[in-house]
Parts: sequence; C-alpha cells; structure tokens
Amino acid sequence: MKSYLTCLMLSVLTSNVYAGEVQILHADFLLHNTKWTIAVTLRHADSGWDHYADAWRVVDSRGEILALRNLQHPHEDEQPFTRDLDGVFIAPDQSVVFVEAHDKIHGWGAQRLRVDLKQFVGPGFTVQRN
Repeated sequence: MKSYLTCLMLSVLTSNVYAGEVQILHADFLLHNTKWTIAVTLRHADSGWDHYADAWRVVDSRGEILALRNLQHPHEDEQPFTRDLDGVFIAPDQSVVFVEAHDKIHGWGAQRLRVDLKQFVGPGFTVQRN
C-alpha cells in the first residue's frame, strides 16, 4: 500500500510539473537567398504577466542558439498564436535544427520540434526555399 501511495504521489507531482508548459504546434521555415524567416505557432495557458510563453528559439544539434525570438507580453486571448523572426542565418550544411519554447514558470520546455531542412514537410513543420 505504501508503495502504491508513493507512486501515486510521484505521478501527481510529475504531472503538475509538466502541466502548463508551452506547446510547439508548428514551425514554418522560409529561405530567402541566404536568410530564413521562421514562424512558430505556440499554445500556452497564459495567465498574466507572471506566467506566459515568453520566447522560442532555434538550436542546432549541439544546442548552439541559432535564433531567439522573445515574446513581449501574454497572449491570454490569442491562443494558439504565431510569431515570426526574419533574417536568421543557418549554415547551408546544417540539415537538422530544433525549435524550443520557453515560459516564465517552467523555463525551456521538454518538448523539442525537430526540423529537417532537407524536407519540404514533416511532423509539425514546413520548409520552403525561394
């Protein structure tokens, strides 16, 4: 019985830790010459200035930050929402990047969206080259 209660308590605590993290729904990557425009769609239960999705970023496989988009205010009445970032340089030999999202309470979320820049479409992303 003690073991069951311990597992139940850990389950509840763990679910509460990850509840409310920002979700990455989709990312669009559009290449213009040598620079990318990246649009990321997020969902988060923003609840005012103390708890809202406040950033997203693109990192390479080593975790090096390639792009960072800060979000300046809560989006309580606009869910999900999309914000873009222009002029992002990603080395031509870089074929896979990851999108990560941040909120004020949970920090950088556990979810990472893997984007294969060699593909036109994949789970949760599109890539266009002009």
